[in-house]
Amino acid sequence: MKDLLLITPPFTQLNTPYPATAYLKGFLNTKNISAYQMDLGIEVILELFTKKTFENVFKIAFEKNTISSENAQRIYTLRHEYLKPLNQVIAFLQGKNPTFARQICTDNFLPRASRFEQLDDMDWAFGSMGLQDKAKHLATLLLEDLSDFIKECIDENFGFSRYAERLGQSANAFDDLYNTLQQDYTFIDKISIQLLEHQLQQTQPKLVCISVPFPGNLYSAFRCAQYIKANYPNIKISLGGGFPNTELRDLTETRVFEFFDFITLDDGELPIELLYQHITSNSVETTLKRTFLKENNEVVYKNNSPKADYKQADIGTPDYSDLKLDQYISVIEIANPMHSLWSDGRWNKLTMAHGCYWGKCTFCDISLDYIKIYEPIAAKLLVDRMEQLIAQTGENGFHFVDEAAPPALMKALALEILKRELVVTWWTNIRFEKNFTQDLCLLLKASGCIAVSGGLEVASDRLLQLIDKGVSVEQVAQVTRHFTVANIMVHSYLMYGYPTQTEQETIDSLEMVRQLFELGIIQSGFWHQFALTTHSPIGKNPDAYGVTPHYKDISFANNDVDFSDQTGIDHSKFSYGLKKSLFNYMHGIGFDLDLQDWFDFKIPRTTITPFYIEDCLAEQPQFQMKPNAKIIWLGHEPLVERFTKTKKGFTNQLVSLQFHDKLERLDITLNEAEGLWLVNQLEALQPTNQKLITFAQLKADFETQFENFELFWFSKPILELQEFGLLSV
Repeated sequence: MKDLLLITPPFTQLNTPYPATAYLKGFLNTKNISAYQMDLGIEVILELFTKKTFENVFKIAFEKNTISSENAQRIYTLRHEYLKPLNQVIAFLQGKNPTFARQICTDNFLPRASRFEQLDDMDWAFGSMGLQDKAKHLATLLLEDLSDFIKECIDENFGFSRYAERLGQSANAFDDLYNTLQQDYTFIDKISIQLLEHQLQQTQPKLVCISVPFPGNLYSAFRCAQYIKANYPNIKISLGGGFPNTELRDLTETRVFEFFDFITLDDGELPIELLYQHITSNSVETTLKRTFLKENNEVVYKNNSPKADYKQADIGTPDYSDLKLDQYISVIEIANPMHSLWSDGRWNKLTMAHGCYWGKCTFCDISLDYIKIYEPIAAKLLVDRMEQLIAQTGENGFHFVDEAAPPALMKALALEILKRELVVTWWTNIRFEKNFTQDLCLLLKASGCIAVSGGLEVASDRLLQLIDKGVSVEQVAQVTRHFTVANIMVHSYLMYGYPTQTEQETIDSLEMVRQLFELGIIQSGFWHQFALTTHSPIGKNPDAYGVTPHYKDISFANNDVDFSDQTGIDHSKFSYGLKKSLFNYMHGIGFDLDLQDWFDFKIPRTTITPFYIEDCLAEQPQFQMKPNAKIIWLGHEPLVERFTKTKKGFTNQLVSLQFHDKLERLDITLNEAEGLWLVNQLEALQPTNQKLITFAQLKADFETQFENFELFWFSKPILELQEFGLLSV
């Protein structure tokens, strides 16, 4: 028995658990409230994609006579070829039996339907990535073929990472979802409910908390709640997570409370603690935090607790126990190394800072607490939590799920990781801001950072200023080059259709993106069309941005708002051309094609010069240093050889220093006294030292023996050493 059952409903990710329940369970541990968590999504997928279940799928489709398309007919005809390896394919994607990759990659081993038509560029994608990744991609395509069959013949709402998403997207009224919930269980519902029932019997909770991060989880969440209400009326049910936080803030629909007793908003720790106290105490008074409930047949919002939300230092370490960590499946849906980070491999998820330190972007929901309230976590505590999660999960990969990780905290995190000599792999989301110097990027790489994602949005300085992004195209180019030089992959979010954006600006933005990819300083990207949200600065003041919203009556969900732009441009017509060109640029091809070739309608010629981004990268050397900059030496001690050199009657005492890193060797020659001083300093500059040395301290020490530290520091040998691991951050 447990006090609480925490559920993530189908479907989110297949490769790693969505972290909300792990965060909440970690907090509940600090309050001695027992909880069990389950990711119903992965459990349903594992129950569905078995030989036994799919035999039934094929049987039902045949009996219902729903196999109509040529693709479905092909899959059904080859059903024995799909069934035979299915269990082994799932096991392979779970990281078991890696030798199966060789069989999977054999041309005639897996049956192939429509999903395999996208295999043209496999050599580009996997030539350097290896057999295992190629096999994962082929195995993923097999599952997607079967997914298409389910969708066409069994359940039209099915999707790998979402279910019945249309019912949750901008559902201003509850009618569609409510009416769907009155219908018989779908095939997927039956699997979900069977697994849920088993867990309810095992756990016997007092309170079930269902976390809904996305619209694609909403229907299944209501199905689960409906079942619990019908069969376990004494169990209380609460809804929380990203979807209610953004969409259900204006809730008035009483029928929602036929399914849920409570709906909590924003950070869940204190609201859930108070709910638990409420349902387990005999007190008549109800003291709650940011909680909807129904009283006297009306929806009531209670926020009457005087207690403040917990600080990030006090919420505990996320707890991944109970989750079937060894059974998640790594899939590679599209042949792009950066995109595989989202779907391949299991990541421990942590947050460096609550909220966004910038908090100004006009398209973003910056009025909501999860972005508005910025609170960083101390680097030492963060690395403590990393070590705890490594011990618990056996995994040393981390995805920091920040809105935008702050550079200062990333630096502190990297130094703490290096100080403890941890071997970890991590990635996160950032802003492309000027504080990401090349030296900082090299430090991040040394600590295990492998990738960053960030918003370039519209590659237009006018629109970036209107967005209040706080960056320019030139700055983005320089920062992405710094990351790329450090061998950290860069993914950029790209936007089109921003209010007042002209067709000329869209094409010029595309040209900027083309040049960024051609120069190799961005490796991955994704275009999305601007969406107006009610909680953003534009949503709150649309007139200032030339936008006319088309509001609807709200009783249920309220986030995305239909609108008209004063330009009258149909931006959706650019979608296919932008995405097609980007797909080619990510493959390293199509750079010499005219931009017009990507579109089937007339577009304006770009006004961007062919070498615009290249000119942006022409940085002037900086012969100045911040006195408080930390000086870090990432390398090893050199081999030292003293020698003398006589020229025109003058004899100089010199020292040769030979440095080795993992790939290369560097030889420099210095004046003997200065060279030996440097050798003595390098050990003190190691990041494993308790106290790090600043530029001012190094300068002061040098000038107790010699003159003019700047002349020494910016000499050719030391500049070479600075490119070999002597960093200033």
